[in-house]
Amino acid sequence: MATVRTVHALNFLRKFVINSVLFFSPLYFMSLGWTGWRTGLAVSAFAFAPILVSFPTGLVNDRFAIKGVIRAAVLAQAGVVAALAWTRTFPLAVFLFLLLGVTNNALDVSVNSLYYKDESQFDQNRKYGLFAFWMAFGMSVGVLASGALSQFSGFRAVYVVDALVLLSGLFLLRSLDHEKFEAVPLRAYGRSLARMKTFLFSVFVVVLALHWGLETTIYSPFLRTYFKLGDLKLALYITIPFLFLALTALVFSRLRFDERLNRKLVPVAMAMSGIGLILMVQPNVYISLAFRILHEIGDGLLAALVVLFVSRLFERRTIGGSAGLLVALQVGGHACGALLFSSLGARAGLPAAFYVAGAVLVANALFGYVIFDRQRY
Repeated sequence: MATVRTVHALNFLRKFVINSVLFFSPLYFMSLGWTGWRTGLAVSAFAFAPILVSFPTGLVNDRFAIKGVIRAAVLAQAGVVAALAWTRTFPLAVFLFLLLGVTNNALDVSVNSLYYKDESQFDQNRKYGLFAFWMAFGMSVGVLASGALSQFSGFRAVYVVDALVLLSGLFLLRSLDHEKFEAVPLRAYGRSLARMKTFLFSVFVVVLALHWGLETTIYSPFLRTYFKLGDLKLALYITIPFLFLALTALVFSRLRFDERLNRKLVPVAMAMSGIGLILMVQPNVYISLAFRILHEIGDGLLAALVVLFVSRLFERRTIGGSAGLLVALQVGGHACGALLFSSLGARAGLPAAFYVAGAVLVANALFGYVIFDRQRY
């Protein structure tokens, strides 16, 4: 159980930091006078970078080391985040976001591997619901704390504090249980990946990831320009729905594992996410917030369900590399979404990007209904 508690603490800290950076960097770039396509390109660099390193990271996790990768990634990411505080040129920002994407992916894949490989025996809904809860709770606290800090001390202070918060995670690594590794032949990964159910699930999660690109490029600028929110009020708008995301994952963790019910929840959650994204574009900020909460409730269920299904989709000995490849596909979707929706927002107006992204999620709900009805995960 020491591993479980350590993973939850690491997830809280790393999500505190990365969501603070991703949600406030577009505002920082706006303050520098950058156009929307520059922000989209910087964030897409963050998302594209992990595509080539996700599987190798997972492979290393399966065969050699997890703690060592986490330690190196924490140190490197803290340095990158601190460097952003003094970044004012576009090429340097793209380079740093590229490094941020690599280090974040190394953390993502390695922490996930650690949790998937943990042999503690308890209800799967509880295990993966709590996993999603601590990440969402870290997102909530990080955005709120950074909004308050930005309001009173500026963007530079946000980056410096984020780097220090991340470094505190190094003290947690001492409590990790002893890691066990085995020589896994590459063909074992091929067998687990070359299945129709894996392919269909991959398509589903890639489409889901497209709207992350919207949220890390034009979500904050939308709130700034559409509702004229200052940093603290903007942070509150983002934080309140995130708290509902966290609470939804916590409620899911209290449900007894039921494979059939879980499969039925997937399209419902996806539909809630898409409808909430479309309807949050309202002139009244409070009505908009209510529909944003609906979106995050759907995302809270999906956050728990996706990791649960991944844990059942692959063998324990190959799950690091296999799940790492799946993460690579997701970040590819994130990157494409960043380029697509930032460009669409710049050309057709920011609300149009929310309408299109929401419609894509609703269509994905229909796809999810078909594949989860026909396939057992």
